[in-house]
Amino acid sequence: MLTRRIALRTGLAALAAPAIARAQKVGGEITLMAYSGIFQDNYTKAVIEPFIAANPGVKVNFTSAGTSAQMVGTIRAQKADPQVDVAIMDVTTSTIGNIEGLFDKLSESEFPVLNELSPEARAAGGAFGPAVTFDHLVLAQDSALKPQLTKLADLWRPDLKGLLAISAPPNIQGLALTAMVEKMEGGDYRKSIDAAIRRLRELAPSVNTFEPNPDGYALILNGVVKVATAWNARTQLVADQSAGRVVPLLPPEGSVFQINTINLVAGAKNRAAGAAFLAYALSQPAQKAFTERMFYAPTNARAQIAPAAMARTATAPDIRARMIPVDWNDILKMRDQWNNRWRREVIAAAR
Repeated sequence: MLTRRIALRTGLAALAAPAIARAQKVGGEITLMAYSGIFQDNYTKAVIEPFIAANPGVKVNFTSAGTSAQMVGTIRAQKADPQVDVAIMDVTTSTIGNIEGLFDKLSESEFPVLNELSPEARAAGGAFGPAVTFDHLVLAQDSALKPQLTKLADLWRPDLKGLLAISAPPNIQGLALTAMVEKMEGGDYRKSIDAAIRRLRELAPSVNTFEPNPDGYALILNGVVKVATAWNARTQLVADQSAGRVVPLLPPEGSVFQINTINLVAGAKNRAAGAAFLAYALSQPAQKAFTERMFYAPTNARAQIAPAAMARTATAPDIRARMIPVDWNDILKMRDQWNNRWRREVIAAAR
């Protein structure tokens, strides 16, 4: 069942739209499933409202089922009677949807905008929905914390006992952190995560929560914790909104790219309008607007992003240089094993 639905309409002047949106007279109602909270607020302003301005006959309903895993579960439950037209979620769960036939394959003939995407964006979804945003894992920390963390290994400082919010698997942050800690210990997640699990087990007594609610930023701002695992884009935005109270740290030991894909639901009730929205979301204007508003790195290689905004994203040259090569399809195969080890060996050690 859809947990949140907001009908969005706007009378803004029409902005530039991709060829598919201009070429078709689309109308009716579509439902977009994506992340709630500040993602919804900013995606609405940067992408949904301009799309509606260019396509005034379309009504867009925004809904969220929570996490990406919950989203794909909702779409799976509706497979015989889809209630969602387009879905944005992390690549590990959209890949599951692709395998199960929940999403449509996309062709260049129907979506010429695919030719504007970076090779990484096209590869993310294979023949299915491509990457619509890039991001990377950071540590969000309270600027009042003294001394400030300067590296990933600082999480094990004794003065941080009870002051950490760590998102554990199946949250994708926990999977990314596992690969990062394994590399910090000199290992390779593709061969083993034994070193990472050992170190995370040592960290467990310092963790206040493995399920930050509503999120790590709120816990920092409320004084509950001092450090939380987080995504760069949201942390950059919260840093601005909190006047620097929350600040991001990109660990020098390295970080991991996170990819969100945009997917056309198989059997969508309004496929034409859903396809038009998907194409617009991947277009240069939409990618530029969302990157400059919320610091998700663009996947459209032709989007002209303001340098000041690009410098705060996952694709800034100095940030890319610190990314750990991760194949999310490999991690998908090992995810259940990693989840079980976290539950038995890491989370259990905190009790």
